[in-house]
Amino acid sequence: MPIRALVLTVSDGVAAGVREDTGGAGLAQRVAAAGYEVRRVAVADEPAPIVAAIQAAATDGVRLVVSTGGTGLGPRDRTPEALRSIAELEIPGFGEVMRAAGRTSTPLADLSRSLAIAVGDVLVIAVPGSPKGALESFDAVAPLLAHTLEILAGRTQHTGG
Repeated sequence: MPIRALVLTVSDGVAAGVREDTGGAGLAQRVAAAGYEVRRVAVADEPAPIVAAIQAAATDGVRLVVSTGGTGLGPRDRTPEALRSIAELEIPGFGEVMRAAGRTSTPLADLSRSLAIAVGDVLVIAVPGSPKGALESFDAVAPLLAHTLEILAGRTQHTGG
């Protein structure tokens, strides 16, 4: 049975129905191609709905949340603050890997505030809102997902050398 995932689009325009969610659609396809059972939700760029969507997903058995949007420096970009308010663990390496991958396309990647947290056994990754940045960031951390989800589920036994 595939692991359940949520692609959470954080965008005032998408949540209001006045902008098409091309970034979330592309990201959902990529997450599904990685083997996850994906559903999508869009919320306004406000901490309360971001947190509520993540908590509802966790209650519903989702193990991976990939949020897209709200990681820049704009006045409405508050996804990192919302995530940190519910984080049980912050996973700094995810943000470092995503920014490093982004640097291959643009020097502006260092302005991204992308990050990952754990809430119980749920991994939450915040990627940029741009479709290209979202896909590049997801691809950068995709090799880490299976092992991270195993560890968060309590399977910490190391095997091999």
